[in-house]
Amino acid sequence: QVQLVESGGGLVQAGGSLRLSCTASGRTYSAYGMGWFRQVPGKEREFVAVISWSGGGTDYADSVKGRFTISRDYAKNTMYLQMNSLKPEDTAVYYCAARYGSSWPRSKNEYDYWGQGTQVTVSS
Repeated sequence: QVQLVESGGGLVQAGGSLRLSCTASGRTYSAYGMGWFRQVPGKEREFVAVISWSGGGTDYADSVKGRFTISRDYAKNTMYLQMNSLKPEDTAVYYCAARYGSSWPRSKNEYDYWGQGTQVTVSS
C-alpha cells in the first residue's frame, strides 16, 4: 500500500502562485502513476493533472493547461503541482492520488490511494 500526505495549500490572490506537495510512503518501490484531483462542495471530484511513473508522461485538464505543472522527485518520493496565474475558479480541496501500474489515467475511479486533501482558496 501507499500512504499519501499533501501540503502547500492556502489562501492566495488571483494571479498568484502556490506549490502543492504530495509525499508518498509505504510500498513506493513499485511503479505507480500519480495525479492531482480537486473538489468543491456539491460537485464531483475532478481531474487536474496526472504523471506517469517515469515522469515522462503527463496530462492536464484543459482548464489548467499552461498554468499548472505536475512533476515528481523520486529521491524524495514526492509529487508536486506548481500552480501559477491562479483564478478564483481554482478554489477547491486538492487531493493527490496514486495507482500501481504503468498508466496514468484521468478517471478518479482508476486510483486506489488518496491523500487527505489540502484547501486552496483564490480570492478575487
